[in-house]
Amino acid sequence: MNRKSRCVHCRRFFVENPRVKNQSYCRRRACQRARKSRWQRHKMATDADYQKNQKESQRIWQQQHPHYWRNYRQNHPDYCERNRQLQKVRDAKRRAQRLAKMDALKQLKPIIPGTYYLIPQLKNLAKMDALTQKINVIPVGYQHFDASCKKGLDRPHQAFAIHAHLKEGAP
Repeated sequence: MNRKSRCVHCRRFFVENPRVKNQSYCRRRACQRARKSRWQRHKMATDADYQKNQKESQRIWQQQHPHYWRNYRQNHPDYCERNRQLQKVRDAKRRAQRLAKMDALKQLKPIIPGTYYLIPQLKNLAKMDALTQKINVIPVGYQHFDASCKKGLDRPHQAFAIHAHLKEGAP
């Protein structure tokens, strides 16, 4: 008896092969590729030996074809341009994560201009040296420049907590 099932990939009905138990993909090439791809993802996630063999095979292939990616980039300038644009987006997201939030201090008292001590808030910090910093209040209408034109944004930033210890004349 020919039993019909629905393909998991293309959702079309197909006649099952009686020699294949639990067949869930039809014989179309795209569906078979999807089946193999799903199997490989599962195997990579669950089988350490398979994962090790795949990495070793990739390493050997890369040694045998050392200039593959250089040649590919030369022959596919649209690929390079797309990657360049996506990298700009990734960089902007990374920079935006490091920036202070505009509304972070709304629930606290407003900062009074003066000299403050900034103490690094790091785990397992051996020294607790305070940095003296002068704080100027910036008016609301101040025009700021895009973060990409500032120097030093590619360095890792430290998180600082503001302690209201004024150097002179603490309120």
